[in-house]
Amino acid sequence: MAIPPRNLKSLKDIRTHAGRVDGTVVPYKAFMKLSCLEMERFRKEKERSSAMTRVNNIDNRFREIEAEKASILARLAGTSESKGNGAGADSKPPVRQACEGFRLRY
Repeated sequence: MAIPPRNLKSLKDIRTHAGRVDGTVVPYKAFMKLSCLEMERFRKEKERSSAMTRVNNIDNRFREIEAEKASILARLAGTSESKGNGAGADSKPPVRQACEGFRLRY
């Protein structure tokens, strides 16, 4: 008794739906594409606002740094002038100004 040969199927024999839909726009796919675009736009808008907030915080810190530098330089200029006058009887010891200390902002 001979075994009948089986028809083995390969990848070429698998039927797909690719290419069966013609070029017309399917309405549900168009609406899905629109909703995906809106979601992406919303995410990008949130990213942009977050980035702008970070940039504004950095700009504010730059202004604080410049203000602190100016106050330190002003204090140094004031102490160097009093030392430059000489140690006469009229000279007073420099007044020590209270400084704020070291602040870290995260």
